[in-house]
Order: sequence, then C-alpha cells, then structure tokens
Amino acid sequence: MADIINAKNLVLSYDTPVIKGASFCVKSNDFIVITGESGSGKSTLIKSFYGGIKVDSGELDVCFYDMASPTSRDLKELRQKIGIVFQDYRLINEWTIEKNVMLPLLIQGHNKTMCKKQSENLLNFVKLGHKIGRYPLELSGGEQQRVAVARAMAHNPQLLLCDEPTGNLDEVSSNMVWDFLRSAKELWGACVIVVTHRAPSTLKFDFRHFEIKEGKVIEGL
Repeated sequence: MADIINAKNLVLSYDTPVIKGASFCVKSNDFIVITGESGSGKSTLIKSFYGGIKVDSGELDVCFYDMASPTSRDLKELRQKIGIVFQDYRLINEWTIEKNVMLPLLIQGHNKTMCKKQSENLLNFVKLGHKIGRYPLELSGGEQQRVAVARAMAHNPQLLLCDEPTGNLDEVSSNMVWDFLRSAKELWGACVIVVTHRAPSTLKFDFRHFEIKEGKVIEGL
C-alpha cells in the first residue's frame, strides 16, 4: 500500500515548537491511534494534516500534496479527500441531521437526489435512520457524534481524521463510535487516524499506535 501521509523532520509550532522533528509514515489502509499527554501536540499534529496549521520546517505530504507549501487550490482539493470528526461535533443546529450529513456532497456540487440517498444510507448505518428529520439539539451527545461520523464519511474520503471523537461520550456511545470508525476502514477503505487520550483496551481490531512524547512521534509495539 502507498503512503497516504509521509513526514520527515516535521516541526510544528505555536509560540514555541510543539512537534519537534517528527518522522513517520501512514499507509492508505492503516488505522492509527495517536495518544499523548494533554498539551503534547496531538491536535496540533492532526490539524497539520488538513492545513489547519502551517508547517514550520521539515516535510509533510498528505494524499500526495506538499503541506510545507500548499496552494489554496491544493488545500481545496485535499479537503475533498478528507473527512474530519471533531470532539464537539460541529453540526449545524438549524439543519436537520439529514441535511448535515449531506453537507460535504452539497459543497462538491452533487445533485440533491444523490445527496439525500447517501445521507439516508449513512444515517441508517449509524442507527439513526429513524431520526432523519430531527435537529442536532434534539439528539444526545452520542447520537450527535454518530451524525458527525456519517457526515465525515458522506463523500467517501480517502482519509478520516478524528480529533478526540469520544472525549465527551459515555462508554456505550464511545464503543459505538469506535465500531463505526472501524467500519470506515473495513467497509469503505478509508485510512482512519484517531487522536485520543488513551486507546480503549476493548478494541477488537488491529491498529497502529503512535505516541507523542517530548515532541516526537513514537510508534508503539
């Protein structure tokens, strides 16, 4: 499998360096779990994958785009190949969950019939088809996060980035989200990268574990 992310001596900073000369690669069929202490740079690293933070120095290629010096066109094209799941859901509260899931497809200009069908299929998959006409604030936190996962998968991304996707959820909801993320890899063929404080001991599938320590990205055994 080809590398979907390749980093060499990567440095990322805010006021001071956070990621300090990290080198690693991610294959297109990987499921990656990234852990580290609070403030270690987990979210900073994942932001660099979609251009949410600039590369200070070193090399970073994501989906064959050079993130050290991306053009605005590069970023637009790259983000059409990426799905993102945030800890705080970031759903549009004034829209039904059906329309929220349709959003990536609407941005890409797909016809409404196709958008509605894909949204319906994904909401059924995350076990929310019976609530298709509801609004986000009518759902529990776990249900909102399942909508967010469905939205992130709507356009069949090559790369699914998840920043603390279960941080606000109870154990039952958290386990459901992990199951859906596994399906994103196994059924849809996406490379999945999850940032979390701790990888659950209950995961029943193979994954690669990266830990951020003192600005380095270290792969665990």
